[in-house]
Amino acid sequence: MKLISHKKYITLLSLIFAFIWLLLSIKPLYRKDWLLENVLVFCFIFLLASTYRKFPLSRLSLTLIFIFLCLHEVGAHYTYSEVPYNQWSEALFGKSLNSIFGWERNNYDRCIHFLYGILLCYPIREVYLRIANVRGFWGYFLPLDFTMSTSMVYELFEWASAEIFGGDLGVAYLGTQGDVWDAQKDMILATTGALICMTITALINYHLKRNFASEWAESLRVKGKKPLGENEIIKKKQKGQRDLRKN
Repeated sequence: MKLISHKKYITLLSLIFAFIWLLLSIKPLYRKDWLLENVLVFCFIFLLASTYRKFPLSRLSLTLIFIFLCLHEVGAHYTYSEVPYNQWSEALFGKSLNSIFGWERNNYDRCIHFLYGILLCYPIREVYLRIANVRGFWGYFLPLDFTMSTSMVYELFEWASAEIFGGDLGVAYLGTQGDVWDAQKDMILATTGALICMTITALINYHLKRNFASEWAESLRVKGKKPLGENEIIKKKQKGQRDLRKN
């Protein structure tokens, strides 16, 4: 079966997302919160568009990003703490998701934090492999680490936004729903999702790559036996002084 061209695939995803975005931009529950939720989306899409020609991502990475952004736009439309997924599940299955899982709060935001790790860790890995040329252990650890750190940064961004805007907008955007450990739970969910994603990726590569074990071992091998830090600074300083005397 012949794959659709990369350019056409990106165009198709872009058009579908634009349609979904326009649809969900109509009468959101809280317009100001919707705008705030879309700030990072606009920045991210601008980054993807501006780097497309020099650094086009794979179809798999683009699909994962597309799914995440669509789910985020649903949260932005209703605000995360008020997404009516219980009403949807009752209409489809006759039971609310909260009653099925024993939840006491609206957990759409928690699900999205988990999916942030599941869906975006692989595209992050692709960036590390193609730009930083990481291999073996580091090809799995660094995407996990980046997902963890950006999850933490996002929680700080939420806190700062709530402090700056305050009032109902700050409360709607922060979405803690009275849970004092909300930020910590969001971060551990994103980390868990990323860990699952990298574990699945590693298992697939283990079966597909003959040199998986040797590449992993090589990535953990000490490349330079001499310490760096202050020793390297002194070494470079001495070399610079010798070069000056020669000139």
